[in-house]
Amino acid sequence: MSSNRLASYSQRMAAITLVFIVVMMVVNTGAWLFPEVAARYGLGFALTERQLSSMSEEAMHLAGWQRLGAILLSSIPLLALALGLANLRQLFKRYAQGLYFSSEAAVYLGRAGRAVALWVLLDFLCEPFLSLLVTIHAPVGQRLLTLSVTAPSFVALFLAACIAIIARILSQASEVDSENRTFV
Repeated sequence: MSSNRLASYSQRMAAITLVFIVVMMVVNTGAWLFPEVAARYGLGFALTERQLSSMSEEAMHLAGWQRLGAILLSSIPLLALALGLANLRQLFKRYAQGLYFSSEAAVYLGRAGRAVALWVLLDFLCEPFLSLLVTIHAPVGQRLLTLSVTAPSFVALFLAACIAIIARILSQASEVDSENRTFV
């Protein structure tokens, strides 16, 4: 693949990543504003989707403050993921400039990996609070405190670890590339 095509693909990926960040946050907010639509079409990400799928039709009629709280609580893990995607976007921008073995590229990749791990952790920590928030007005015995450990969480943690290791390899590769450039 020519470097011009690779640069073009990297530019596209940087743009797509930015669009994905915005769409992810908008869909999450929309899922809490219109939970019936979100539940019917399976809209939402991770925490939001799990909460909405476990709610009955009656429970989807939340008070305004509950919707706002749900948007905020479910957005906390997504903001960590958005930070990781923003770092991935910066990585693609470096690649578009032809900076494949730069130390900056390794830093951005490492940050993306850590952000994915943080996303999984925050998703796990925010779920009990979110489940209490959305069921607070339910009758006694129907209030929920949920905690989920899902297979996708383990996959995300594995990928985060892989990304972190690849970032270290890229960091060493950039050092070797820098040394080789000084000899030439």
